[in-house]
Amino acid sequence: MPRQKSGRESDAPIRPLTGDITPPHDGEAERAVLGAMMVGMEKAVAAVVEILRDNQSDTFYFPQHQIIYNAIVSLFRRNQPTDVVLVRNELDRAGNLEKVGGAAYLADLINAMPSSEHAEYYARIVLQKAMQRRLITVCDRTRSLAYQGQDDVDGLLEAAEREIFSLNQQRHVNPVYWVGDLVDDAEERFRRLRENQSGVTGVPSGFLPLDRLLSGFQPSDMVVLAARPSVGKTALALNISLNVAQEIPSQSVLIFSLEMAKEQLVNRLVCLAGGVDMGRLRNGFFSAQELEKVQDAIEKIRSLPIYIDETAGMTPLEMRSKARRHAAQHEISLIVIDYLQLMHVGRQVENRQAEIAEISRFIKSMARELHVPVLTLSQLSREADKDERGEPKLVHLRESGAIEQDADVVLILFRPNAQHSDQLCLKVAKHRNGPTGKLNLLFRPGIQQFVAVDDRDPAVKAGVPANAAYDDAYEFGGGGYAEDDDMPPFTDGDL
Repeated sequence: MPRQKSGRESDAPIRPLTGDITPPHDGEAERAVLGAMMVGMEKAVAAVVEILRDNQSDTFYFPQHQIIYNAIVSLFRRNQPTDVVLVRNELDRAGNLEKVGGAAYLADLINAMPSSEHAEYYARIVLQKAMQRRLITVCDRTRSLAYQGQDDVDGLLEAAEREIFSLNQQRHVNPVYWVGDLVDDAEERFRRLRENQSGVTGVPSGFLPLDRLLSGFQPSDMVVLAARPSVGKTALALNISLNVAQEIPSQSVLIFSLEMAKEQLVNRLVCLAGGVDMGRLRNGFFSAQELEKVQDAIEKIRSLPIYIDETAGMTPLEMRSKARRHAAQHEISLIVIDYLQLMHVGRQVENRQAEIAEISRFIKSMARELHVPVLTLSQLSREADKDERGEPKLVHLRESGAIEQDADVVLILFRPNAQHSDQLCLKVAKHRNGPTGKLNLLFRPGIQQFVAVDDRDPAVKAGVPANAAYDDAYEFGGGGYAEDDDMPPFTDGDL
């Protein structure tokens, strides 16, 4: 009886590419991996599956190798041994034994295997070659579409970047950590915090009472700043952006402005930095002294690492792509999005709530990926104006409860007294890892400046414990943590 095909490199590959160039592959490494999985312990099989995963159809260059690997993974998933006999039976049951070269080829794999102890090493070679082939496929597809003369160049570039980023994610193996290996790092981290003594472990907002509550904006956090229209959420976000850029000049602040043009934002920053009334600048009736202030403010802003993207109607994928590229060129301390409800996913979805939920998840994912806080502005619904206490709540976040769910911190800006438009309250309505509370702000709309009440008190700036001014500005939420957290009460002494 003639022997079946050996299944070596002379056999046809899974996906022959155009041209005469043979795609990258390593047949010896593929055979070594499969042989190691059929004679090695369960630990070796688990290590290989963690690297090569079990949801890809093109990891192996030779189709018979991919079929054998899938059979081994199928046994492993059912908690069965993966020896050569059971693998042969699994292939035979699925009608694939003859396709891979029969039992004789399985025996060849075991005989040719150098050592099962090196299974991980060979698996990484197989993955590297697979990634090279996938990259070639992405580039070939992009090249083909470009030759077709598609007018949507932006869409073509975004799709190519998205596919390449997906490939980059596939090659990363996220390990499982033993807590015993992590506690030493925790001890060192707490020691540094004690030596720091500032109480701010993240990015400082520039507002002392807020930084005391949050310990600064924490890396990977999605921070939502919500308000009704024209209350001042963009102005507050610019105040925070200016404070962060001045405090951390070595890192950039990236602002995605979906509502205002870049010129409007720069005008506001100039008025804020120079202390000049925006109305007077707009109509041109300002003095020579105010012009000097404007010039000084422009020089100050010119040196700050603030970057603005004014693309309207941006999709979450486009935003993440731009943020990723910016992070590769400039280290980022803070990302600001103004504002969430102006975003769209760029395709048909079942309803607006589902679309907002998807956008919210993307923003949280971007914060984690880039390891920076993302300050996301959001609208409150009209129901907030009808609240009997005149104080907006988390339930008033517009269009989706997913925003509340995904956010690590939710700040709500509102006017507690309609007769005093310059007096506002900033409520920390949710804080996943700490206390909630309120602080009072004074807003000077002419120069777009916010001032926390205790920031005007030199004694509090110097670190003196709570005094009357501080008590007025800072109201703890009754020891209240986020509604979904079960945490102990928080008191002034904890500061």
